[in-house]
Amino acid sequence: MYQHSKNIVTAGLPVENAKSALIMIHGRGASAESMVPLSSYLDTRDMAVFAPQASRHSWYPTSFIAPVEENQPALDSALEIINELVQDIIKAGIPAEQIYFLGFSQGACLTLEYVTRNAMKYGGVIAFTGGLIGEEIAMENYRGNFEQTTILITTGDPDAHVPLKRVKESAAIMEKMNGKMHVVVYPVKQHTITNEEIDVANQLFFSADVNQV
Repeated sequence: MYQHSKNIVTAGLPVENAKSALIMIHGRGASAESMVPLSSYLDTRDMAVFAPQASRHSWYPTSFIAPVEENQPALDSALEIINELVQDIIKAGIPAEQIYFLGFSQGACLTLEYVTRNAMKYGGVIAFTGGLIGEEIAMENYRGNFEQTTILITTGDPDAHVPLKRVKESAAIMEKMNGKMHVVVYPVKQHTITNEEIDVANQLFFSADVNQV
């Protein structure tokens, strides 16, 4: 088992000049560098972009629906890296309600797990194919109030790695915690990020109309 070191790739505006921040969390076998170019397809012109890098290119060793102990201590270490990054961004002057999260696959699961354990008003949450982590969902881990944070979860039906049942269970929990949920299910979608998903994310989070509200 392994611990993660704090290794953050940055892009976009310098944090001291930015109005908001986007945390991009990569999937298994990928890298922070591979996530950053995705931000060019989103309207992130006023944002500082942060992409943490997992040790060994994986946030935890086995499936997200395996017993949690099989993914420890890597999972706790990954959550701590994300928490440290969030605190660093807040200390730099960007409040939590202007912090956005975007993750894919394993990174989407980690994203949802982090924000639901630390629910508050965020800028927004984008989970491209993911759900809450654990063989069983441990409700005692989740606390706080999303205060109507917009949360997008997309997935395919079926998906080889993420059961639709877990996506729906996760969305229901987050909705009870006052998340403004958008769940989009695509039939026969490959396990990747599609143009359609990027379009939905732009419409919900990054369009000029949204940012003027």
